Amino acid sequence: MLGAEFTQMWKHVKEVELPKAPVFLASVFNYNGSTLAPLHATPSGLRSGDRATWIALYHNVSGVGVFLHPVGLELLLDHRALDPAHWAVQRVFYLGRYYADLGQLEWEFKAGRLEVVRVPLPLPNGASSLKSRTSPGPLPPLQFSPQGSQYSVQGNLVASSLWTFTFGHGVFSGMRIFDVRFKGERVAYEVSVQECVSVYGADSPKTMMTRYLDSSYGLGRHSRGLVRGVDCPYQSTMVDIHILVGTGAVQLLPGAVCVFEEAQGLPLRRHHNHLESHFYGGLAGSALVVRSVSSVGNYDYVWDFVLHPNGALEGRVHATGYVNTAFLSGGEESLLFGNRVGERVLGAVHTHAFHFKLDLDVAGLKNWVVAEDVVFKPVAAPWSPEHQLQRPQLTRQVLGREDLTAFSLGKPLPRYLYLAGNQTNAWGHQRGYRIQIHSPLGIHMPLESDMERALSWGRYQLVVTRRKEEESQSSSIYYQNDIWTPTMAFADFINNETLLGEDLVAWVTASFLHIPHAEDVPNTVTLGNRVGFLLRPYNFFDEDPSIFSPGSVYFEKGQDAGLCSVNPVACIPHLAACVPDLPPFFYQDF
Repeated sequence: MLGAEFTQMWKHVKEVELPKAPVFLASVFNYNGSTLAPLHATPSGLRSGDRATWIALYHNVSGVGVFLHPVGLELLLDHRALDPAHWAVQRVFYLGRYYADLGQLEWEFKAGRLEVVRVPLPLPNGASSLKSRTSPGPLPPLQFSPQGSQYSVQGNLVASSLWTFTFGHGVFSGMRIFDVRFKGERVAYEVSVQECVSVYGADSPKTMMTRYLDSSYGLGRHSRGLVRGVDCPYQSTMVDIHILVGTGAVQLLPGAVCVFEEAQGLPLRRHHNHLESHFYGGLAGSALVVRSVSSVGNYDYVWDFVLHPNGALEGRVHATGYVNTAFLSGGEESLLFGNRVGERVLGAVHTHAFHFKLDLDVAGLKNWVVAEDVVFKPVAAPWSPEHQLQRPQLTRQVLGREDLTAFSLGKPLPRYLYLAGNQTNAWGHQRGYRIQIHSPLGIHMPLESDMERALSWGRYQLVVTRRKEEESQSSSIYYQNDIWTPTMAFADFINNETLLGEDLVAWVTASFLHIPHAEDVPNTVTLGNRVGFLLRPYNFFDEDPSIFSPGSVYFEKGQDAGLCSVNPVACIPHLAACVPDLPPFFYQDF
């Protein structure tokens, strides 16, 4: 459905339905015509062709997140008719009971037969407010580059001494990068977000019906302006995005993407040697990052593509924002669906699943999928045959068909799985890129669900398929409104075709379970709510390419490590003696 239809639905509820229960709404919810707001369940119905949507009402006070203030009243609106005058409420849900309409609720309330829970309006500075609870204090640490940025951004082209890539910003699928090259050699043709799904559970109809497929709403469309110094390091390069959707006119999203160098506070590599000779060598961990944030309803998803100086490429997403809540109307049985996070407020249990497309070109277009692992084998010690050792030994298998690379959730992945090219490095090994998934054990919708086929990519933590133009994306923006009859299912991509020496695409699912708890109020924090993947070179080079980084540090015993000529880090106090030239703060996305 389009936003215009949601607007029309709320207009109908507000002007036609709510006036049927004026005394009940004013007495129980302090409703004055503007203090309630709707949140809709999606999809709209229980089968293909339905257009009946559960709408839950929440208290609406300016500056306070509505998501934490359910009032317990939900309406099932039938909006099949093209003429809104023919729309009607089919059911009303309140405190665990169902009613025919709001008129029945009003009659029972006036007759004193209705059990109610009076819900006061939230306070502007209450628990759901994001205003600080304390006075301003010292500013947080500032990250800056003492000799200026080591990258450039021209349009959507990002270039550093090591990496070049172009980034795109799809209206529906959001952040993606193309033609990713390390020192001029292509590593990936496309790395992109495909879909973002949340499945909720509760004992209220609106919440138990909710399956959010966020690409339908637009992960790119809902990328808002980033706040310098909070969403991105202060010295980031802020990039405006233009989109065309809905209105027929180009829409500007000011500062919706940022590019920056990330100081990771950890050595990428280091060694302090004190055997035979004394020396130290190391390199501070840093990376080139491109970031956007999708604020889709209650949740904010922070999308990063991170490029490291050793040739590794990382994709990650952090979840933050408000949790979705339901009114806590029942007793202990309601706590089967989450934790209490406020007065009569249930933080509803839900899953998060994110799907990524990794169109890799490892040393060319002809690639193979290789799995390596280790087993322990008993062996007699050659110098003492009467003693036996358990010796770890490599196993290696070329996974030659798509079915062999479809790793279901819960099924163990090979500890090393990589895409290899038909070139070898100096030591005779196939040049490769290893795929690592950073995700806890996810949970997927049961296969017997009539909605599952549209989400069938979620069955797998990893799949590798042959690249085909007709298999360019794993989901569809239309599935949110008709999830029961998908025009395309990702599971059909897996048809046992050969993967030997082909142009290959890896598809990665990263997911986690979220049981909201008290510390998710007012907002879920990014810490601990991060998943993603890592692509790291595996015999792709002859040695670690970060050894050529100009920021490398090496000194020996007897050298003066405080001299710039010996140790470049020693130059920092001189280079950073003055406050850096910082751009002024501004924000123009409201």
